[in-house]
Amino acid sequence: MARCRALLGILVTVSLVAGCGGSDSGGDDGGGSGLERPTIKVAMLSLPMNAPYYIAVKEKLFEKEGLKVETQPVQQSTQAYPALKNGTIDIVFANNSSMLLGHDKGDLRINLITEGTRLTPGFMGVLVMPDSPIQAAKDLEGKSVTVHVLNNIQAITLNAIVRAAGADPAKLNYRQVVFPQMAAVMEKGDVDAIHVTEPFLTDAKQKLGARVVVDGGGAPVTDLPLDGYFALDGWAKQNPKTAAAFQRAMRKAQEMAADREAVEAVLPTFVRNISPEVASAMTMPAFPVANDAAHVQKLIDLMREQGQLSNPLDAKSIVYEAG
Repeated sequence: MARCRALLGILVTVSLVAGCGGSDSGGDDGGGSGLERPTIKVAMLSLPMNAPYYIAVKEKLFEKEGLKVETQPVQQSTQAYPALKNGTIDIVFANNSSMLLGHDKGDLRINLITEGTRLTPGFMGVLVMPDSPIQAAKDLEGKSVTVHVLNNIQAITLNAIVRAAGADPAKLNYRQVVFPQMAAVMEKGDVDAIHVTEPFLTDAKQKLGARVVVDGGGAPVTDLPLDGYFALDGWAKQNPKTAAAFQRAMRKAQEMAADREAVEAVLPTFVRNISPEVASAMTMPAFPVANDAAHVQKLIDLMREQGQLSNPLDAKSIVYEAG
């Protein structure tokens, strides 16, 4: 699921999770042979939204398309932007709003190769401690609320929800705290509330008895696209067979992710310290099986409405569809 000062190119040196296989095996429909780039590098986060990608690795869906993927885990997608720019990373899994901001500014012109997830009720939420006086969106005015990255999808969606509830989003005091640290920061009393995604949401409820005071996936932002797999603008045109092979493999994986058991089975392989209790109780996002420029346009229009984007972007020019 915007701040370019993190573009220092420091990739997290954690263990790589790589898809294996030959580069000439060919896809089920014959599209895997003769790929321009039979091996690509993909920068990934360690969040439930990434489940279809790791399902694709586990089920060798990339191999079946004649494609080998080398996975570079990062803590924030912004850490991979320099590598994306210089070509050492081919594709990055990133928050849509961050990528749209970079595209709008001309810093990082991109194509959305494959949609990642869409927002569902309960997948994100604003939590408070059990004894907090905060009960609803209106009570957040003047209070500190954490987000993973400032001026990003969490703030954009929460601003829309708060405004729809009759409160003033300008009165929220956003604080940047990475997801794994949010619950501890709130427990210490350093912030009033946390805006957090799964699995951290369910974990905080189970361990702290934290209360959900705002459904971060509720109206009017339900079904909004959160994230996806991005390449530089022009990469897909230069590597159309490779882009199509990646897209086909991911769409098969997205279909498989409709089976909750398949997602729960793969989560422990890339999400650290997730317990079976949390995995079975957490709310899942939606995993779309096709790109939809109209959905992305809704996010663009919302960002324009909130003053995040300067230019009237057309989603059809950003969302890639293999020919």
